[in-house]
Amino acid sequence: MSTYVYGITRAGRRELPQGLTGIGDPPCPVRTVDGAGLRAVVSDCPQELRPKRRDLLAHQHVVTEIGRRAPVLPMRFGSVSDSDEAVHHVLCEHSGRYEEQLEQLTGRVEYNVKAVHREDAVLHLVLAEDAGLRTLAEANRAAGGGSYEQRLHFGETVARRVRDREDRDAELVRETLAPLAEKARTGPEHAGCFLNLSFLVDESAAGRLLTETGRLEKELPHLALTVHGPLPPYSFVE
Repeated sequence: MSTYVYGITRAGRRELPQGLTGIGDPPCPVRTVDGAGLRAVVSDCPQELRPKRRDLLAHQHVVTEIGRRAPVLPMRFGSVSDSDEAVHHVLCEHSGRYEEQLEQLTGRVEYNVKAVHREDAVLHLVLAEDAGLRTLAEANRAAGGGSYEQRLHFGETVARRVRDREDRDAELVRETLAPLAEKARTGPEHAGCFLNLSFLVDESAAGRLLTETGRLEKELPHLALTVHGPLPPYSFVE
């Protein structure tokens, strides 16, 4: 059976909670593999590994438990090795690089920020900012809604203005929050949001990031920001 890897930390740290389990049905017991002063937290890997919600949450739970006790290099879901021996070999072969990254991540956490527009509020805003758009809306209304072509033209124009606003707000959020973090990375496109950013933050500075996020939402009522964190620094592990 292959070996599933949750994360890498330094050997000799506090032990994991007794009875900690990870992915699988039934959940697989978690164990450790040491090498070159490092420790990988692993378990057996089910034959059919799929990103089911239960397993995704189990993976995150194990990584979080490691991070409560020591700096951790979190592996993404689906990190699999041939065997415990292969994991030991990789720890020894790349110990210098892993140690360097652990040092860089000590005392740091990740916060993920996603941005969306409140639909009614942003439509009101783009109309308020564009006299030509208001004229089009009034002309269509006076014509009983306007022709199909007029409605189509109006809808396409509104959509462009909303996209422009998304670009402006994305840049504003980035410029406001990035200086409060040591690193910032753009995440993959996410359905329903126009901005997906992850920040690597010193634990002592996390409060400032949260305060600024709240201030942005208060000052820009058309903007909704969702913050997840503190998280293990998934986005900042090479």
